[in-house]
Amino acid sequence: MLLAAMTALFVGIGYLLGGAVGMGIAFLIAVAMNAFTYWNADKMVLRMYQARAVDQRTAPEFYGIVEQLAERAAMPMPKVYIIDNDQPNAFATGRNPENAAVAATTGLLRALSAEEVAGVMAHELAHVKNRDTLIMTITATIAGAISMLANFALFFGNSRNNPLGIVGVLLVMVLAPVAAALVQMAISRTREYAADRGGAEICGHPLWLASALEKIQALASRVDNDAAERNPATAHMFIINPLHAHRRDNLFSTHPNTANRVRALRQMAGTAGPWG
Repeated sequence: MLLAAMTALFVGIGYLLGGAVGMGIAFLIAVAMNAFTYWNADKMVLRMYQARAVDQRTAPEFYGIVEQLAERAAMPMPKVYIIDNDQPNAFATGRNPENAAVAATTGLLRALSAEEVAGVMAHELAHVKNRDTLIMTITATIAGAISMLANFALFFGNSRNNPLGIVGVLLVMVLAPVAAALVQMAISRTREYAADRGGAEICGHPLWLASALEKIQALASRVDNDAAERNPATAHMFIINPLHAHRRDNLFSTHPNTANRVRALRQMAGTAGPWG
């Protein structure tokens, strides 16, 4: 439903800027974009962050943690990547569990204990298991395209098929990226709590993830992630919002409040369940 809303927004902008012709062109672009990103969004995001693939030989401890968690979750082993970035953070991507990848930054692997890393990667595997990663990666691509279309609104707005005046074009330039951000926010907020709970169940220790979230939040707010700042449409994919250097996330946050997430995990730890 959220992906349909994002696609409808993209097509609607095409109509407002170019009338029926613009809507048709935007619809065809949206269909092609969805098809392309279904197969390629994971590769695009990993390339965007210059992630490098690792295995049992090149990163034995990290790879081993992911391997054990995937086995506990009865999931296929995802591809494992490391991103050379000092900001502690992580994300998962891929169209389904059979074609998934998880990535962590070097900053995360340095700053967190093995137990906390396990909590984080269990969270990412929960995203994969819940099939959140497909909608998250496609949304990042379409949101970026909406922002790009809005930036070119003045150029497209000169079309004689444009049912808007110059004021309407300017409104599209301002409101289209905001609307895209709202959909991204809805996607991320509704899935982060579920992934926290699923990750706690996979690793068996809610407090591992709670501790990791507190550390990541404290450190990430002080360390820039230049790649994420250049590509803010991908921010919702990370376990903690990576944006802060340019304060692009002040108006709408793509992530739930970290303190609320930690509180929910501590409540889990205090109740009876399979995690003990």
